[in-house]
Amino acid sequence: MSIIYMLLAISVVVALVFFVAFIVSVKKGQYDDTYTPSVRMLFDDELVKEKSAPITPEPIEKSIQIKE
Repeated sequence: MSIIYMLLAISVVVALVFFVAFIVSVKKGQYDDTYTPSVRMLFDDELVKEKSAPITPEPIEKSIQIKE
């Protein structure tokens, strides 16, 4: 039973080490995205599309020809 307590303590210590490493890397700017804003500026014009006249569908009577 004592091995379970020892493994539990070791796992908590390892988890705390990884958590501290994550916090330190965030504070140093490791996860700052410096590439995407420069690329987004290049493709802004493609996202904006001009509004064109709305497409009106043909009436059903004209699109279906019934042979008599």
